[in-house]
Amino acid sequence: MIRKVYQVRVAAPKEKCADIMLGLSDISTYEQWTAVFNPTSTYDGSWEKGSKIKFVGTNENGTKSGMVAKIAANIPNEYVSIEHYGLFEDDVEITEGPQVESWAGGQENYTFQTDGDTTNIIVEVDVTEDHATWFDKTYPLALAKLKEVIEKS
Repeated sequence: MIRKVYQVRVAAPKEKCADIMLGLSDISTYEQWTAVFNPTSTYDGSWEKGSKIKFVGTNENGTKSGMVAKIAANIPNEYVSIEHYGLFEDDVEITEGPQVESWAGGQENYTFQTDGDTTNIIVEVDVTEDHATWFDKTYPLALAKLKEVIEKS
């Protein structure tokens, strides 16, 4: 796996950035920026440390699919670490086998750092080599959308 790092500077306090990015007060704020990955993107679960969370959306076949993960760490308004360990397809969780072996255990980490009147949101994500180009293209677009959603609210 390759660890990719993406970041965006937002004109808002880190508490507001974390709330909107994670959809804590209103899940639709999470759905707005993650729509860049999948127009139907959402999550089911909790951001609390140790909790299971599913990142799901409708796939090209019209069924719900996505990733199964656990929240490895959550320091409110500072840092969230997500550990991906499975797939979700057609109401079935797949947590072992060839479909997940190459990336299971991969992390996605969000760090919120205050710098004066702005917050730097840093995303570290482990990706397989065959997905690296897609992430390099898509994650910056998603973070630009996140910045827009935060600064407009």
